[in-house]
Amino acid sequence: MPTVKVINKAGAEVKEITLCDAVFGIEPNQQAMFDALVMQQASLRQGTHDTKGRTEVSGGGKKPFRQKGTGRARQGSTRAPQWRGGGTVFGPTPRKYGYTINRKVRRLALRSLLSQKVIDSAFKAMDDMSFAAPKTKDFVAMMEACKLDSKTLFVVDAAENWDNAFLSCRNIPNALMTTVEGMNALDLANADVVVATEAAIKTIEEVLA
Repeated sequence: MPTVKVINKAGAEVKEITLCDAVFGIEPNQQAMFDALVMQQASLRQGTHDTKGRTEVSGGGKKPFRQKGTGRARQGSTRAPQWRGGGTVFGPTPRKYGYTINRKVRRLALRSLLSQKVIDSAFKAMDDMSFAAPKTKDFVAMMEACKLDSKTLFVVDAAENWDNAFLSCRNIPNALMTTVEGMNALDLANADVVVATEAAIKTIEEVLA
């Protein structure tokens, strides 16, 4: 079973805990991770692109020339697609790109991403994430003490005292904090290191095991 050392905000090792093998010790499923990431990225697309068809562009109410006798092809409007200033044929219109995948696949993707972080030694445990006051410099000092100098995702339990920590890390470019309920595949994959509190680890194991 995988184990991880628990550190405090000063970067010192406090103890070592054993992780749930069904959540943090599985063989990562590449297809599940791929499906979850593509789904989430598709859902983030705005889909506000729009073009005007021949019924939406202005003008073109008058027949440009008579039907017969000119030797030219018959035309009913100057806003047909072949005319300059005409409408666009089959152009993009506002739409939603989001879709869903099966719940079991989403859960498998989360377990796979967490297990991959453990395999890569990119998963750390912290005793708690409580701060006396919302100060960015205190959070930066904690990250420096814990040698967290790359993109880091902090995962906390919603029942913990993490409000000051959240306010302290908002202006730090390479730090992101979320609760267990808000943890998602894209944030896990994008982070170089995942730091979870002991309480968060217990909740993750209860939810995903």
